[in-house]
Amino acid sequence: MNILVDIGHPAHVHLLKNFIGIMKKDGHKVIVTVRNIPSAIHLLEIYGIEYIEFGSKSFSLVGKAVRQLKYDKLILDLVKKHNIEIGMGTSLTVAQVSRISRMKSFILDDDDSAVQPLFSLFVHPFSDYIVSPDVLDFERKKKNNITYPGYHELAYLHPDRFTPNENVLKEAGINVGEDYFLLRFNAFKAHHDLGVKGISKENKRNLINLLKEHGKVLITTEKEIDSEFEEYALNISPEKVHSLLYFAKMFIGDSQTMTSEAAVLGTPSFRCNSFAGRISYLNEEEYKYGLTFGFKPNEFDFMTRIIRQYLEVKNLKQIWKERREKMLSDKIDVTSFFVSLISGYPESVNKCK
Repeated sequence: MNILVDIGHPAHVHLLKNFIGIMKKDGHKVIVTVRNIPSAIHLLEIYGIEYIEFGSKSFSLVGKAVRQLKYDKLILDLVKKHNIEIGMGTSLTVAQVSRISRMKSFILDDDDSAVQPLFSLFVHPFSDYIVSPDVLDFERKKKNNITYPGYHELAYLHPDRFTPNENVLKEAGINVGEDYFLLRFNAFKAHHDLGVKGISKENKRNLINLLKEHGKVLITTEKEIDSEFEEYALNISPEKVHSLLYFAKMFIGDSQTMTSEAAVLGTPSFRCNSFAGRISYLNEEEYKYGLTFGFKPNEFDFMTRIIRQYLEVKNLKQIWKERREKMLSDKIDVTSFFVSLISGYPESVNKCK
């Protein structure tokens, strides 16, 4: 089978790296495309995944539209040249090209339509299949929707796929057994981030002052770190951050993905941004499994009070380990599901439904 995987964000490399490796090992031809996103390309190279680079990303809506048309043409030519049968990813391009070629598109979408309205409006109608966590069953009503019991993060952080490496601690300047906190601050430049707020600079300062009394503080950012916080900057290769998440005492930030990553790894996570309470998979991790907490920007002070309370809990990591085990007992290895779905197509679709 000839398969196209289109990468539009660094997180998609993590999401599909195991799938790509397994499908290639099983004899399928997998072509990976990516725009000029340095962090995504860096990850592809670290994982030894061959790729074709097509163009750069734009952050303006007009720029995105123009580049999208160019990207569609490039991918269409590639699909025809290599006789691609299935396209996979979180990509508008894969969906659109599938409408004007013989390629079938499987779009991976774990977001609520209210959070990503443009994606639902412009991507879903073009897609052959929308593949989502079953927590989104309530709004995935069309015949081409496929749901599964899991989260995107369980494609690469399920225990069958990920083993934390304690050696990473030394590389980050942390002693084994030392308490430390991992912080992540986002840039909020995606189309669905218009008007979205995260943690303000003043509140970042307040957060650091609170946490540094209880352990080491490490910060990872989506853009250049504020000079004021440079002493806390995390300087390790990005594929190693998941081991740091696993061993951390807490994760705090305004990132959706890293919040969920921390949760599925069994690390208490606290998120503060405008999306709090609006994302179904994070709500499930919070209210069903007690693995994470979400707060609006105007609830920052309330969040810090809750953090203070949990800082005093002696067996915090053990509590979260038990909560994680409950979550894992309800969920699946998502990579195995992706492999079965694609390699068994079209029969696999009927089985899923």
